Amino acid sequence: MANSKLQITNSKSQITNHKSQIAKLIQGVIIGVTGAVLAIALWSPGWLDSWEARTWDWRASLMAKPGIATDDIRLILLDQNSLDWAKEESGLTWPWPREVYAAIINYCQRSGAKSLAFDVLFTEPSAYGVEDDERFGATISEFGRFAAGSVFLGKTAGSEMSWPSEFSRPELKIIGLEEWLTLTNADEILFPRAVMPIPEVANNAAALCNVRMNPDKDGVYRRISPFNVFDGSPLLSTGLGSYLAGNPNAKASILPGRFTLDGKGIPIDDRGHAVLRYRGPSGTHKAYSAAAVLQSEIRLLSNEKPVIREENAFKDKYVFFGFSAPGLFDLRPAPVGGIYTGVEIHATMLDNFLSRDFMRISPTWLILIIVFFLSLSCAISASFFSSIAGGVIVSFIFLTTPVLISLVSYFYGLWLLLVIQETAIAASLIISLAANYATEGRQKRYIKNAFRHYLSPLFIEQLIRHPEQLKLGGERRILSIFFSDIQGFTSISERLEPEELTALLNEYLSEMTDIIHEEGGTVDKYEGDAIIAFWNAPLEVSEHAVRAVRASLQCQKELAKMRPGFRERIGTDMLMRIGINTGPAVVGNLGSHTRFDYTMLGDAVNLAARLEGTNKQFATYTMISQFTLELLGDAFPVRELARVAVVGRKEPVTVYEPMFAEDYESRKAILKTFARGLEMFYKGQFADAREIFSEIRDLDPPASAYEKKCRILMESPPENWQGVWVMTSK
Repeated sequence: MANSKLQITNSKSQITNHKSQIAKLIQGVIIGVTGAVLAIALWSPGWLDSWEARTWDWRASLMAKPGIATDDIRLILLDQNSLDWAKEESGLTWPWPREVYAAIINYCQRSGAKSLAFDVLFTEPSAYGVEDDERFGATISEFGRFAAGSVFLGKTAGSEMSWPSEFSRPELKIIGLEEWLTLTNADEILFPRAVMPIPEVANNAAALCNVRMNPDKDGVYRRISPFNVFDGSPLLSTGLGSYLAGNPNAKASILPGRFTLDGKGIPIDDRGHAVLRYRGPSGTHKAYSAAAVLQSEIRLLSNEKPVIREENAFKDKYVFFGFSAPGLFDLRPAPVGGIYTGVEIHATMLDNFLSRDFMRISPTWLILIIVFFLSLSCAISASFFSSIAGGVIVSFIFLTTPVLISLVSYFYGLWLLLVIQETAIAASLIISLAANYATEGRQKRYIKNAFRHYLSPLFIEQLIRHPEQLKLGGERRILSIFFSDIQGFTSISERLEPEELTALLNEYLSEMTDIIHEEGGTVDKYEGDAIIAFWNAPLEVSEHAVRAVRASLQCQKELAKMRPGFRERIGTDMLMRIGINTGPAVVGNLGSHTRFDYTMLGDAVNLAARLEGTNKQFATYTMISQFTLELLGDAFPVRELARVAVVGRKEPVTVYEPMFAEDYESRKAILKTFARGLEMFYKGQFADAREIFSEIRDLDPPASAYEKKCRILMESPPENWQGVWVMTSK
């Protein structure tokens, strides 16, 4: 009887345990599906893209290594040493005459280079005369394997809207291009405008290439278009153009998902983009300074030993020429580092092509299968192993599994999305642990303690809780960047004793800093009298562009109140110039391994600094870029000042002067007159513009600057006028 009852009890226990196991299985399936659906819902609209990009950069940096064709590429860099050498030895100032570039071409021809590609724009005649251009063109023609990276394609910028009649159209045709464009609707590769090189370059080069590259949304260059189309003619990127120059009989074709040149395929997406496989940080491809090449050519002409001693240094190599000197530095954030020159990206494109190892994007169906499989496996495992130890083990295994899978996929040339996998697993884990706590009451505190640090939004708290974060590294954010400087500070400092100067600066910087902090800004650093600040990092700041502009206007207003007191102390008015730009930048702990600061870098930062100095040209004191204006809305009235081409930037930027509403109303008549003059200036009607500006030149400093500029342009009318005021200094 007792045995019978024991058997019944065991049977009931087994049934209960079986039901419990089934319940856990059902719970795990429901949670797994929920986690997968949640991850897909976050991924579909692109909300995970920025995080995915960061994980991709980590993979690219970790697994970057030379390819089979990396040694087939050489770089010639115009660095600071080259500029200094040219000035000291030959008295050459920037820009160099083109006969200097011709000497570089001659050396590459003499050395037996497979081809030579210039990542340089030759869109204007040489300042050294027609003969300089003619000799340069003759040298290009004699070499015969020159790829001119001198075509800049644009959507809104560019003087050419059709192929110039004096230029020969490229002979390259892409078989299947029209059908592919119809199937994919890849409008991004079609450009209605172009900036073309001078005829001496265009008509003698073996290949004309497009130098334009578009980064991802966060400003990082991970993808590149193998070709673009202008006026029905395809133009290869500079990387592939260098190959075409050395292999002129190469044929091209395109099918959905694949672009082929000379039998070598490149995987592309529906927008015509290929994913680059970076070989390493800047400097991975072997590079020579322009000075070394020029000295070698000079010595060879004199039957002397060249500076470059390696035999066959350029023999049968694809050679790229580009800039790396400060001021000419072509800074392009790349997955393998925040500092990467544009010419190295073109070289990477060719490297991938020759090595036949471009990255491929994982297909959607594969992503969905993996996400559902991992999410279900994770949720079911978490449901069965509900103890704290079990939860830790399950979390560790499943959170690391996508990382391992993604690294293996990278090795085989596949960009397998990582963040959606981690999101699905994280969601499944969180829901599973919450469900286990609700049903068993054992793991809620563990979950809270385990994830509390990761969910903290405060940067300082993150450093306190995770001191290991205090190391080199950064993230890419959209920032509103502020540069200010005191006009004539050097002369002011010469009038004061050190103690007086220190007191003056402390008072000034304290008031300005308080305003910046009140508007949610982060002061990056002080450089003497200069203030460098930014908004939207380390914490996100809503309406950061509005806050940055408001801070600048408040700073000017506060300085105006302080000015009479300062005048008594220094004997002159103290005025401040401010430049503001909004754009992507790398921000974080940057520096050396032993000393670093929380700071920023990138093209957007450089432009903000240039705008501060550009104020000098127009006698203005606050200037913002078009990119800041786009986020400003109707917060402040502005007046358009100019389209300027600042030093170190290829595309012109439209700049504006912001002001408070009351200031705008009091100057409305003057501003309207200025706007009429500016319209005439843009149209190239300099006499009419000068007449309009002269009406208000005594009332408006920018009008006075334009009146003088119009007089100069009337005396020497420019060709192909685009309405751009070119800055010749910083």
